[in-house]
Amino acid sequence: MENITNSQEGTMTKAIESQTSKLPSDTFLIAAIASMGVSLTLKCLGRKHLALFVGQWAAPFLLFGVYNKIVKTQGHDQIDKPKN
Repeated sequence: MENITNSQEGTMTKAIESQTSKLPSDTFLIAAIASMGVSLTLKCLGRKHLALFVGQWAAPFLLFGVYNKIVKTQGHDQIDKPKN
């Protein structure tokens, strides 16, 4: 296993951050609101269990949005930028 210090992140973490930082933060907010809307629609159609399942997606989407915002402000790209 790779020894990781505060100033050094693993290659997997850098790969994930480089992909997630490309997405706008609004994407996750829209996904959370959409999952609540789909859940409400399913509930109105009588699909109670599926509505609960889809409705539970909102919290993870919001957490992904928070992670995305942290990556953009505090991620490796802030530390590893080449100095000019």
